Amino acid sequence: MSLEEKLGAMRALSEKRIPADRAAIMHRATEDLRRSGILDRIVRVGAIMPSFALDNHDGRRVSSDDLLAGGPLVLSFFRGSW
Repeated sequence: MSLEEKLGAMRALSEKRIPADRAAIMHRATEDLRRSGILDRIVRVGAIMPSFALDNHDGRRVSSDDLLAGGPLVLSFFRGSW
């Protein structure tokens, strides 16, 4: 199964799990962000990301360079509580 297919399956499951009123809030917030022009300032698919370091769930500093040394790196961003 391709990544695109896996992501599509995850979206379908989320649509079943998230109540309609909350989904509407999420979709409205997403559209607000699109209209804000933020998409003009994002890193494009295929672009090289700058190196970075962030704290992990245990509070330990993890660098992208160290993670990339072990192979490809996938980043996922979550807005958090709606």
